[in-house]
Amino acid sequence: MKYTSTLLFVFLSFAIYAQENTISGDVKSSQNSSALEYVNIGIARKNSGTVSNTNGNFVLKLNKKMNPNDTILFSHIGFETKKVLISQLKSSNNVVKMTPSENTLKEVVVSFKKPKPKQFGRSAKGLGLMHFNFFTALDKTVDDYLSRERGMEFRIKKDCKITDFNFNITSNEFKSVKFRLNFYKIENGLPSTILIEKDILFEVKDNKLGLFTFDLQPYDIYLDKEMGDIAVTIQWIESVKSNEKSKFFAISTAVSATENSFYRERNMANWSKSGQSLTFYLNTMCQ
Repeated sequence: MKYTSTLLFVFLSFAIYAQENTISGDVKSSQNSSALEYVNIGIARKNSGTVSNTNGNFVLKLNKKMNPNDTILFSHIGFETKKVLISQLKSSNNVVKMTPSENTLKEVVVSFKKPKPKQFGRSAKGLGLMHFNFFTALDKTVDDYLSRERGMEFRIKKDCKITDFNFNITSNEFKSVKFRLNFYKIENGLPSTILIEKDILFEVKDNKLGLFTFDLQPYDIYLDKEMGDIAVTIQWIESVKSNEKSKFFAISTAVSATENSFYRERNMANWSKSGQSLTFYLNTMCQ
């Protein structure tokens, strides 16, 4: 009888998944029940991911590769990663609470002797013939973009403090796009663990085209030459369309035999690599 009940539970879970195809709810801090904005939510290697909005609300789309025993990960800087099985969540009105993590990082003071400016990445805009677009042919709504990432590999050979981050926008049909700036360690040729324990957010407004510059001096970000190769990416977390047909947001790029760009369609999905050089760079002061 117990075995039959278990089978019935699994069957019903699959039925709910097939009918609803989404899981929604709110993400909050377990400390004070405040809403957590822009939490990364997804299932590893299943190409399903999203981020919570400014009110902590989320809608996660499921696909045919998933089953009730798959684990949904909730990840946010400053909090312990939360793991929840699909079968433990309802189709809607879920409340997921995340626990603040203990800050074990010590303050690092770096003194520079005669720092010199150095640029990492490609600042050239090229002829404007090639573009790396956040939109894909499979996207139906703007929500399909949420948590999507694009970025470049940088080879760090000196100790440097970052002054600003830059990229060149060639197409933009949005009144507003909010991004998260991420720094990853590269292992086996692909981005792996997060290097910078800061949630760095910025906004591109009013259909801006051309060079976008984001001042990073207030964040005191230092690149250590011991890091070796790193990946710097921008992650799409929120947007407002100019009109109902708005889809395109692109960065200029060029084919490269020596540089690598990275992309993934959802957070926690597998990374892909291409031999392209985005107009995507850091200005720094190095020792």
